[in-house]
Amino acid sequence: MLPLRSRTPDDWASGVLSEPLLLLNDHAHLEKKAAANALELLVRWPESAPVGTAESWTTAMTAVARDEAEHLAAVTRLLYRRGGAMSKQHANPYAAELRRMVRKGGAGELVDRLLVSALIEVRSCERFEVLGRNCEDGQLARLYRGLWASEHGHYLTFLRLAERVVPPGQVQRRWEDMLDAEAAILASQTPGPRMHSGCRSP
Repeated sequence: MLPLRSRTPDDWASGVLSEPLLLLNDHAHLEKKAAANALELLVRWPESAPVGTAESWTTAMTAVARDEAEHLAAVTRLLYRRGGAMSKQHANPYAAELRRMVRKGGAGELVDRLLVSALIEVRSCERFEVLGRNCEDGQLARLYRGLWASEHGHYLTFLRLAERVVPPGQVQRRWEDMLDAEAAILASQTPGPRMHSGCRSP
């Protein structure tokens, strides 16, 4: 059971799948940014893992980056085969709002960066499940179903890494607050063919 404070209704899927090329373009940019994020965390905080765990920190981050790069390749392959292309510009107001919660400096900044990464992964995980269950295009449905397990693993990885930076109790309190904020941020998003778009009003 995912810890999200809100659930995406099935009719969200029908809305975003009405423009599959735009959805694939958005998805490709998200995978690219996810890979870059994992590498940035590794480069910016190479010394942040506790003594004796530096190798596992590096292994975890490079594994996430590798997975996201493989997802990017799979999504762009579908996008180009269907006559689309990745746009040069891309905005993700959902992720931008999440990043506003990141504290500046010290261990708090790293913990928040890890938790924001976990939030994006767990929401993506939920949305892939909704898409995989509701998509009538067999090829796209297989893509979304296949990505579910990977995103689930990534969100847990980021949570575990945060607990190596500060005590688990501190992580859990911050995580609970951020889950509440994430639900409000998602609810404020406009509808559209994006992975993290808002739902249409009933």
